[in-house]
Amino acid sequence: MAGTVVVLSGASSVGKGKIRDLLLKDEDLNLIYAISLTTRPKKDNEVDGSDYYFTDTKSFAQAIKEKQLLEYTEFNGYYYGTPKAQVEFLRSQNKNVLIEVDAQGVGPIKLNIPDAICFFVVPEKIEDLEAAIYEKYKDDSASLKLRLHKAKMEMEISSLFNNLIENKDAQAAYKQIKNIILKG
Repeated sequence: MAGTVVVLSGASSVGKGKIRDLLLKDEDLNLIYAISLTTRPKKDNEVDGSDYYFTDTKSFAQAIKEKQLLEYTEFNGYYYGTPKAQVEFLRSQNKNVLIEVDAQGVGPIKLNIPDAICFFVVPEKIEDLEAAIYEKYKDDSASLKLRLHKAKMEMEISSLFNNLIENKDAQAAYKQIKNIILKG
């Protein structure tokens, strides 16, 4: 029996990170985080193979060509994707896999893994989301504009998800997601 795939998505700065961390700490869920492949440069505090698998654009393009990615996207000039072999290996070991992706990544995942349980995290109010993005990226106007635009686009397609989770409180959102996963 293969492990379950749980997909977590939502707009930038909606609080996915806190929810993800709570889900990963919950021993009842037996979740392992799927590490993304990226062409983005490594930040000083990041570890290759733990935070991301860092690669160059040529190798990333080869991975796409060879259908090695469950999904991939481009943001701010860099590419991000979920390695298919990693997810397949973890599932074959009866591990439940948590994949965090942009909203458009869910479609390709569902095509490959129809039984994946997908969640889209939404803010209580869109104004809260805009304020969070502004606060986080106020010193980088280019990133601020990109993230605001992207967040609005993602919110528009959120209705395509079966499981919308309102993030008034990360603990409550986590518990709601946990209950849905365990009902499976």
